Amino acid sequence: MFSNKDNINILTALLQAHHVGTAVVCPGSRNAPIVHNLQEAGMTCYPVTDERSAAFFALGQSQARQEPVALCVTSGSALLNVAPAIAEAWYQHVPLVVVSADRPEAWIGQLDGQTLPQPGVLDRFVRRTVTLPEPHDDTSRWHCNRLVNEALLDLRQPYPAPVHINVPISEPLFDFTTPALPEERVIHRHTTAAEHDSFLPKVFYEVARPMIVVGQEYTESADEDDFDYIEWRHFLYHYGVVLAEPLNNIFCGDPVDAALAMVGDDPAYQPDVVVYLGGHIVSKRLKRFLRQSGARVIMVSSDPEVHDPTMCMTDLVVMDPYDALWSLYYFYEHNTRADLYGALDIEEDQMKAYQLNPAHDDYHRLWRNVFKQVHQVALSYQPAYSQMAAVRYLEEQLSDVFYDYHLHYANSSAVRLACLYADAYNRHHVWCNRGVNGIEGSLSTAVGFAAGQWAVADESDEEAATVICVTGDLSFFYDQNSLWNANLTPNLRVILLNNGGGGIFRTLPGLEQSPVRDTFVAAAHHTSAQGICTQCDVGYLRATNMHEMQTGMVRLLTEETQRPMVLEIFTDPDTDAAQLKQFYSQLTIHN
Repeated sequence: MFSNKDNINILTALLQAHHVGTAVVCPGSRNAPIVHNLQEAGMTCYPVTDERSAAFFALGQSQARQEPVALCVTSGSALLNVAPAIAEAWYQHVPLVVVSADRPEAWIGQLDGQTLPQPGVLDRFVRRTVTLPEPHDDTSRWHCNRLVNEALLDLRQPYPAPVHINVPISEPLFDFTTPALPEERVIHRHTTAAEHDSFLPKVFYEVARPMIVVGQEYTESADEDDFDYIEWRHFLYHYGVVLAEPLNNIFCGDPVDAALAMVGDDPAYQPDVVVYLGGHIVSKRLKRFLRQSGARVIMVSSDPEVHDPTMCMTDLVVMDPYDALWSLYYFYEHNTRADLYGALDIEEDQMKAYQLNPAHDDYHRLWRNVFKQVHQVALSYQPAYSQMAAVRYLEEQLSDVFYDYHLHYANSSAVRLACLYADAYNRHHVWCNRGVNGIEGSLSTAVGFAAGQWAVADESDEEAATVICVTGDLSFFYDQNSLWNANLTPNLRVILLNNGGGGIFRTLPGLEQSPVRDTFVAAAHHTSAQGICTQCDVGYLRATNMHEMQTGMVRLLTEETQRPMVLEIFTDPDTDAAQLKQFYSQLTIHN
């Protein structure tokens, strides 16, 4: 029987899964449940009383066995005693897993016995330190699992090194009533070219319902004029279901959030395996869909750190996302069909030739039907005068512009509208400060981007690309000093969506019940950008109705000027929320 503490059982199960089979254990009451579990799980355990000596003993064991060894100590100064051996292991590249029992955080520094701040005390000599939560729900269990996986993955890569896993344990300590260890998700990291070439394609092509999800990503390799790039993108788009927001420039996607609103919880649309490339995704529906799908998720990233927004990640493939997609195409071309070139000439209704089995064909057809209907609704829905109408009209007009442009959207409502209409109309890349989703620097980033484009064009004696920034009012006024800048360039255009506060807060269910929603949460105001623009010598246009918005938009996009321009569009926040709600109410699947 095992301990009744979830974090100890998760740790024990993953030590086994990551092939840590030997432990050096030191006496103590707080770590007794861990020691019990290690022995009960069948690990080879060596008891050593002196922690300093025990740590060096573990060092020797690891050197002799050429494999990781765990070292388990109790709370308090016991952990400090292992520092000399862990420092030695760090410089010798020996993979030791220091497992320290700890008191609950609430009792640290409260004159309780055997307590000191344990997290971080070995940080200079370990690759990673994690402190496990005491799980109480599915999210905290996932968190605990992820932390243990992260630490144990770092034991061996990029070269062996010690790690520290700190385990707070609440009393009572000695309840050994769990009959078996849990089945824990094991995360594997794939770093070599051989693993890339064999693992990723094999998993992707062997299932009936493969899906590709592309988060925020920008790569210079994505050349729209390169035939090979066009061909493999076309092939993968018609092989696997692709969910891609416009914050990437690798895949032209479809309105993902709208498609998922249409799909709902229907299990027929859930994938068997997901290849997730790039960084952040905007859609909360997409995050929820992936977390509930139960699919095997393979993250592909140049970053070897574990990032698991899906809560279902089983594998991390460390490689450039662009190269990963190319490898999928290359594998299929050279292992399945020798005559794949010329695929661009194949009509969509002839794509059955690409499919490996009928089940895959049916899954792909389901999603294509949804995307087709979403596009029809997006293009046919005519919102009343609102922020939605303004973004829709902008994207419609951009279909006809003759110059190069880069489109920046601020966070919150603006980028969510971009994810709907940038895909529905132009399928172009969108720049957005999505790393931490803050509203505070969107316009400053666009100002810097425009100045950079201007400088590059000046150096190459070419015309600078136009930089268009679509921003909400809170983001704009928070960042208004971005226009108080001696480096402003004429190629900057700003569309300010001003509805007198944080419009997104009117779309959050339940918040309407709070009397402080508008004043304190949404920061209601009556501010205009006209004075700021006059002060900073920036051209200013304003719109208060559909006609003024459309004529102002055309002028903003076409007028030649030697200074930046701002179009401020005033809308009603209740109308903005109502138009968006009405759009989503029309998303119903028609088979």
